[in-house]
Amino acid sequence: MTNPVLPPAAKEILRRLRRRYRTEFDTLRLRGRELRILQVSDIEALLNGRDPFADVSNFPFWVRLWEAALLLADLILAQPVPTGNRLLELGAGLGAPGLAAASAGYRVTLSDYEPHILDFQRVSAAANGLTGVEFRLIDWLKPPQLPRFDTIIGAEILFRAEFFEPLLKIFRDFLAPGGTIYLAHDVERKSLAPFLELAAEHFNIGTMTRKLAGDDKEVTVLLNRLQFKESIRRSN
Repeated sequence: MTNPVLPPAAKEILRRLRRRYRTEFDTLRLRGRELRILQVSDIEALLNGRDPFADVSNFPFWVRLWEAALLLADLILAQPVPTGNRLLELGAGLGAPGLAAASAGYRVTLSDYEPHILDFQRVSAAANGLTGVEFRLIDWLKPPQLPRFDTIIGAEILFRAEFFEPLLKIFRDFLAPGGTIYLAHDVERKSLAPFLELAAEHFNIGTMTRKLAGDDKEVTVLLNRLQFKESIRRSN
């Protein structure tokens, strides 16, 4: 597969990344759109056989394009885009859902917690000609000041209980009144149920499941939609 033509700044970022990782561009086809996503090509060597659900604190979730991210991207593309809709992807990793949203016309901010992850996102955005995407480092424990977003999304971002309350605060502070949060997680993620129990104090929560063929098995993904309860929305 040929590499996309990149502007000089993105080309330099890619050159820097390739000093540390073996990378390749993969093409995602979603609802008639094609997205080029920069990925780590020797992922198995990087992961060294680690089970993501056995030691979540030390597993680099950003390095893999998860089935949940693919289904979240498809969900976003399946909906009409209100004019000027601002969308934030939290823990975006390789950024497929947010980049798909940008290709559909959302005003997108991709975020994660380490600079090199944002560099993968920057190169992919450039590879798809998406010039309006913003990139932000967001520490959930010390989040920056940001405007409110009409839509917040996240795929496979719930993995440590100590981050539940900080994440809920980000949701409350960053989501615009009348806005919507979409989350996507493997059904095996045991942390999802306790998080949603906490979230139910402030949000109405909808749930549906979808299945996708994974590398060696069919994966069931839970998709959740969160919207402020009426009393909370009025207070905002």
